[in-house]
Amino acid sequence: MRHALGLEYDGRAFCGFQALPDGCSVQDALERALAAIADAPVRVTGAGRTDAGVHATSQVVHFDATVERPLTAWVRGVNAALPPAASVLWCVPVPDDFHARFAATARHYTYVLLNRPERPGLLDGRVGWHFAPLDVDAMRDGARLLVGTHDFSSFRAAACQAKSPIKTLQVLDVARHGGFVRFDFKANAFLHHMVRNLVGALVAVGSGKRPVQWLAELLAAADRTRGPATFAPDGLYFRGAEYDARFALPPTVTDVPTLIG
Repeated sequence: MRHALGLEYDGRAFCGFQALPDGCSVQDALERALAAIADAPVRVTGAGRTDAGVHATSQVVHFDATVERPLTAWVRGVNAALPPAASVLWCVPVPDDFHARFAATARHYTYVLLNRPERPGLLDGRVGWHFAPLDVDAMRDGARLLVGTHDFSSFRAAACQAKSPIKTLQVLDVARHGGFVRFDFKANAFLHHMVRNLVGALVAVGSGKRPVQWLAELLAAADRTRGPATFAPDGLYFRGAEYDARFALPPTVTDVPTLIG
């Protein structure tokens, strides 16, 4: 029977989501915990991959189990076997045609940036940081130039394995919340490092190092070497994916912790 499962995790405790030979990823930890409940190997497929240090408030996965267990076992039982930095939020049965990755119609990310002269202490690892003042209005103007269907090669990691750099960025909102700047992204799919590279480019505009129009020029260039360095993973949160209502899933997109939202 196929199940969908919602998971949150602190990315600092893992080497990314995708399974690796040394077993240090979120996927590795989750599969070990599921196997302990199923008494057999279990493989999971996630809605989106996250790098080391990137967090998730709602990572959706699916898995196939050859044994029947109460749904509470797939939540509480798995949580008992997971490291403290990861937690299963819910688990429900789904049709065999549900696929956590390919059935997703949109994905959401949020980047939270602390904007003050002093580096973060209490929120170290949970927010990004930029010490100089940022012009949020300029970044918001620049964000409008990036929304739409484009070739995002200028914001793509060299190791990106996506077949096409053309993605549809439906939402890119920039807003100040006290001492924080929040970037919200929604797209049909994202390239490797795309969000972190977009944040880096927007910060270059917000700090006055680049004019707003430079973002349009960078986008049109389709050349990663012309963009700024990839921004730190600390403040990046994968907030989940959207699915057709026929799957009757619990909420699959959740917000970042209120402390830093």
